[in-house]
Amino acid sequence: MRNRFLLIGGILLLFIAEILRVYFIMPFPGSQQADTIGIAYFLNKYIWFIRIIALLPVAYVLYQSFRRWKIWQKGVFIFFMALYLGIFYMVNFKFLADKMFYQPKNKNLVAAASNKVPIDKLVLGVNINGEAKAYPIEIIGYHHQVQDTIGGEPVIITYCTVCRTGRAFSPMVNGKKESFRLVGMDHFNAMFEDKRTKSWWRQATGEAVAGKLKGQSLKEIPSQQMRLSAWLRKNPSSLILQPDPAFQKQYDHLNGFDLGLVKSGLEKRDSGSWKFKSWVVGIQHDQTAKAYDWNDLLSKQPINDSLPQLPLVITVEPDNASFHVWNRKINDQTLVFMKDSAGLKDMATGSSWNYDGLCTDGLLKGQQLMPVQASQEFWHSWQSFHPRTLQYK
Repeated sequence: MRNRFLLIGGILLLFIAEILRVYFIMPFPGSQQADTIGIAYFLNKYIWFIRIIALLPVAYVLYQSFRRWKIWQKGVFIFFMALYLGIFYMVNFKFLADKMFYQPKNKNLVAAASNKVPIDKLVLGVNINGEAKAYPIEIIGYHHQVQDTIGGEPVIITYCTVCRTGRAFSPMVNGKKESFRLVGMDHFNAMFEDKRTKSWWRQATGEAVAGKLKGQSLKEIPSQQMRLSAWLRKNPSSLILQPDPAFQKQYDHLNGFDLGLVKSGLEKRDSGSWKFKSWVVGIQHDQTAKAYDWNDLLSKQPINDSLPQLPLVITVEPDNASFHVWNRKINDQTLVFMKDSAGLKDMATGSSWNYDGLCTDGLLKGQQLMPVQASQEFWHSWQSFHPRTLQYK
C-alpha cells in the first residue's frame, strides 16, 4: 500500500507540475483571470527540483517492486510514463512562449524609397535624437519584441496582440544593458524574462512582477501608433522594419489585426463600447489614468479634456486609424479646439493646426503642440493595469 501511494503520488506530481507550469502563463481557459504569477514563477524556477522530488519515490518503488509486478501492471506504468514524456515534450518544446514566437532572423530596416510595407499599415514609431524608426505592428505583433538602437540609444520595441499594447522601453537595468526572452503572459499581457536575474517583466507597464527585481520598472520611451503614411509625413527620413521572409506564414495569421478583423478570438476587436475587447485610448499622467472609448473619438472628435495639471486634446485623422494626443496649453493659454477641414482650429484665435500639431495659419502660426504619451489598447488591458482608471463619458 505504501509503495502504491508513493508511486501514484510521484507520477501525479510530475504531471501536475508540468501542466501547471504552462497553464498559469499561457492563455488557457481560466488561467489569466487569477493572480497566480507567484505560483507560476515558483514552478518555473524550481521545476527541476520538483521533477527530482517526484522521481525519487517512483525510482524507489521501481527498484523495490518492478520485477514482481504482473505484466498488466508494468504495461500501465509504461503507459503513464509514456504519457508523461509526451506532456513533457509538448510543454517544454511546443507550448513555451519562446518556442512559439521567435526574434527576427533578418532585422532589415530600410528608407521609404525601398520600403515594401503598405503605407496604410499601422506602425509603432519612435524618434530619438533626430533618428526615426517605424515598426509595423502586424510584424512586431508576432515577434513580441525587437531589440534595436535608435539615435545611439538601445531600445526594445514591444507589442502584445492579446492586449493590443505597443510599448518602447530602454533595456538598461541597473546601469547594464539587458536582453529579454518571451516567457509567457499574465492577465493576458506578455511577460519577458531578463537573462541576468531571471526576473519577469510585464509588457504593458515595464514593471518587474516576479523575481529578484520585482517592483523595478523599465524606462518607457515615447512612441506613437499611427498609419505608416502619417508617420512618414512627419518623419520622411524614417527607417521602416521590413518583414522577415522566414516568418511570412506567422505574419499572415495577423493579417487584419490592424483593423481588429483578425480571426483569433483573443485578438479580434469588439466593435461595441466599453466591452472586454473594445478599443480605448489610455493616458497615464502622474497618478491619474483615463480611458477614452474609440467609438467616441471617431464620432465626437476632437475631444477637449483635462487631467490634473494637463489640459489635452485628442483627435483622429481622416484615416480613422492615426490618433494624436497633445497638451493644448500654448504660452500659458489653454486652447479649445474644433474640427477644421485641414485639421483643427482653436476657438480663441481661429488659428489652423495640422495633424502634426503644428499651427500653419493665424495668430499662433509656427507654434507646436507638445505630444502626450498615449496608447490604443483593449479595454480589458487598460482596466487590468490601471484599476483606478477614469472613463471619459
